Formats: sequence, structure tokens, C-alpha cells
Amino acid sequence: MRQEILTGVERRRRWSDEQKLAIVGEVGVNGARVADIARRHDLNRSQIYQWRRELARRGLIEVERSVFLPVTAEPLVANETPVGGAHPVTVGLAKGRTLSVTTAVPPAVLQRLVRAVEGA
Repeated sequence: MRQEILTGVERRRRWSDEQKLAIVGEVGVNGARVADIARRHDLNRSQIYQWRRELARRGLIEVERSVFLPVTAEPLVANETPVGGAHPVTVGLAKGRTLSVTTAVPPAVLQRLVRAVEGA
């Protein structure tokens, strides 16, 4: 049986609230993802999520909550020209879910919608 003995500087690091706030605050800036920030600071992604929950629980940061909004749409009548040349599109998602939008929806908005529906 082989065992490895670790010597030297202790790997466990201590982070102040200010450091945690700064690191958690980097998420989303200029499109930075949690994985990017974790890699930059030599952390695990789960550590950043844990810090975010801890800081929110203590009232040091505000965490955005998901909000559901009512959506209403009128179906197109056959042979009716879509407004602004936009055509209806139905996107098939995981678990048999579908998302109906028009071709006028910007790609960034569509991406957020898909993430929201798949995450629900």
C-alpha cells in the first residue's frame, strides 16, 4: 500500500469577506462566467457558488431571483404576413419542451430564454 505525505505550505486558504465579495462580484462582468473566475483565482466553481449563497444569507450581496412573467401571443392567421417580416419559429428543447419565438428575437435573448426554459 502506497501513501503520500504532503509537506510544505498548507493548501487551505483563508479569504476575507472583502476578498470573497470582490471575487463573487467579478462574475458576469464583461461576460465572465463562474468557471472563468474560478480558474483565474485557482478555486472550484462550487466554492464561488457557496460564497454567493453565504454572502446573500448574511445580507452582504443581493442575489437576483427568477421571475415568471405572463406571456400572451396571438396566433398568425393563414396567409397573414408577419409583422416586420418576422416568422414564427418553434425550438425543440430537452425533456420534450418547446419554445416558440419569432425570427425577430435577437440571438442573445433567445439564448437566455432557452437557458431559462431548460433550467425550469
